[in-house]
Amino acid sequence: MDLDLRKLRYFAAVAEHRHFGKAAEELYIAQPVLSRQIRALERDLGCELFVRTTRSVQLTPAGEQLRQEAAGVFASVDSAVRRVHEIDRGLRRLVVAFASGLHVSEVVLAFTAKYPEVEIDLLRLNWWEQDVPLRDGRADVGYLRGPFDRTGLQVAEIGSERRVACLPTSHRLADREAVALADLAGESIMNAQERRRVSSIEEKFELIASGHGIALMPETVAQIYPRADLVYLPIVDAEPDGTFLAVPAGRRNEPALDFLELATTTLRAGEG
Repeated sequence: MDLDLRKLRYFAAVAEHRHFGKAAEELYIAQPVLSRQIRALERDLGCELFVRTTRSVQLTPAGEQLRQEAAGVFASVDSAVRRVHEIDRGLRRLVVAFASGLHVSEVVLAFTAKYPEVEIDLLRLNWWEQDVPLRDGRADVGYLRGPFDRTGLQVAEIGSERRVACLPTSHRLADREAVALADLAGESIMNAQERRRVSSIEEKFELIASGHGIALMPETVAQIYPRADLVYLPIVDAEPDGTFLAVPAGRRNEPALDFLELATTTLRAGEG
C-alpha cells in the first residue's frame, strides 16, 4: 500500500495532543474531517491506532509504533525537500553529525579551506540514536562511537578511547584510583540499552549524582563535564570505545565522500 503523507501528518497531530479537537485546530480543518481521515488511515493500515472514549484518546500499541516511525518519515521527507531546494538554488551544503565529546572542528576547518563553496552545518547526536540522522537524511556524515547499527552505512574506524566509570562522590568506590569490571558487579548501570532513557547527558549526570545509578562512558565525555559531586574512575579491564566515521552507503553525495576521505586522514593522524 502507499502511505498517504497527509493522513500521517493528521495522525501525528492527534498522537501529540491526544485530542481530536485540539489537533483539528492546529491543522485548520474541521474535527469531523480529521476523524474521517484517521479512520481512513486505520482502514489503509488494517489496524486501530487509537482507543477512543468520551473522555480521552489513547494510542494503541500499533499507534505508538506508528508515532515513533512517523518522526523518522517526516525527518526524511523534510531533508529530501531541503536538498532538492538547495540543488535548485545551486547551494552545496554538508551536515556533519558528531557524538558528544568527539571534536570535528579541525576537519571542518580543513574541509572549508579546501572546499569553500560547501556550507557546513553541525548536528550534535543523541547518545541513544547515533546512526538515526544518517538514515533519515538529517545528516550527511557522522562521527560516531561504537556500537551502532552499521546496516546501510559506509564506515571507517578512526581510533579508540578508554572507558571510565562515573560515580557519585558518596559511592563506596569513589576513593579508588581505578576500578575493574568485577568491582561494578551488581551496580545499576545507566547505559543506552537501559529502560530508563534520559534526554540529555546533563540529565544523566543529575540522576547519577542523586544516587540513581552509575554510568560507563568514554573518557572524553567525562573530561568535558567536570562536576564536584561526581568522580570518574578508569576501568582497567574494559574494552575501549571505538570511534568511527560513517556516511549512508546508498546516497551519492560527493561533498560527504570528500569529507570522509579528508576526515579519515586527519583524525587518524590525530590519534597517532
